[in-house]
Amino acid sequence: MIAGLDKDLQIGGRRVCGRLFLAPMAGLTHVAFRQMVAGYGGYGLLFSEMCSAKALPFENRAVSPVFRWADAELPDLVCQIFGADASVMARAAKRIQAEGFFGVDINMGCSVAPICKQGAGAALLKDPVRAAEIVAAVREAVSIPVFVKFRTGWTDCPESAVDLAGRLVRAGADALVFHPRVAPDRRTRPPKWDYIRDVKEAACVPVFGNGEVFSRQDCMRMLQTTGCDGVAIGRMALAKPWLFAQWALGFEPSGDIYHECAHTMLDLLEKHFEPVNALRRYRKWIVYFAANFVYGHRFSAQVRKAADIAAARRAVDAFFASDPSLGSGPNRNLFQ
Repeated sequence: MIAGLDKDLQIGGRRVCGRLFLAPMAGLTHVAFRQMVAGYGGYGLLFSEMCSAKALPFENRAVSPVFRWADAELPDLVCQIFGADASVMARAAKRIQAEGFFGVDINMGCSVAPICKQGAGAALLKDPVRAAEIVAAVREAVSIPVFVKFRTGWTDCPESAVDLAGRLVRAGADALVFHPRVAPDRRTRPPKWDYIRDVKEAACVPVFGNGEVFSRQDCMRMLQTTGCDGVAIGRMALAKPWLFAQWALGFEPSGDIYHECAHTMLDLLEKHFEPVNALRRYRKWIVYFAANFVYGHRFSAQVRKAADIAAARRAVDAFFASDPSLGSGPNRNLFQ
């Protein structure tokens, strides 16, 4: 347990009961995974998958693969959107508020080509003026908290990140989630946590650090060395969905929690998605979960070869029947 992670925090005039966030991840932080995390507890807020602002006003939650949620999670759920047009982003934010979400998160960190070619995601880091205009438009459109998740920029310049943070706050952002890597870097170099401290010192709103927090010690060090208000956990939460409860509440996992978790994820995916999409999402998640084990590559490969949900269950049971060994830390190769 890490002292202070369960403390309340005010964001945009609303109370958040905890300092650990589930970071948004495309194809991974869907309703099924969030429900599993919620079952353990310990988080402050959950974030959705990345949703297209252009499509969102017309989405049907019953069929949308990304704009889907359980009513019980809305008080602690933030919906992340991406887009390049301020009016389109504002219209999407209005739909998010009307549905009852805690807040809206503007993506300025995704650097994959299909997103950046639209002028969205990390492409906005190249145009601070337009980035601030989008935040201002969203701020004017809604009364719920507005978050921005962003990176250092396209060059390794902390001054640019600090300048952008100031622009985003002045435009109306209520909280910042900062990943201190340059946009082109797909985790080939360590994130520069010192930049989180620079952004925190310059911003007058809560700042959450993000990037390679893989252990309790990492989390404590980020909080202590950067002064950030909390931590957004991504890949490690996929590997250990009970991590929030463990770090914030002192939850002690049992020895069979890994086997149980692998089955629970399948159960929840079957509940929320039709079989083909459920299996596709499980294959994507299992890579991160398998990073816990010494022979995780073999485990991941066997599950990913499964032709259907039943075969995936058999592959899971076969792996755990072998009494697999846990690694000393996550397998970084699988985390890529």
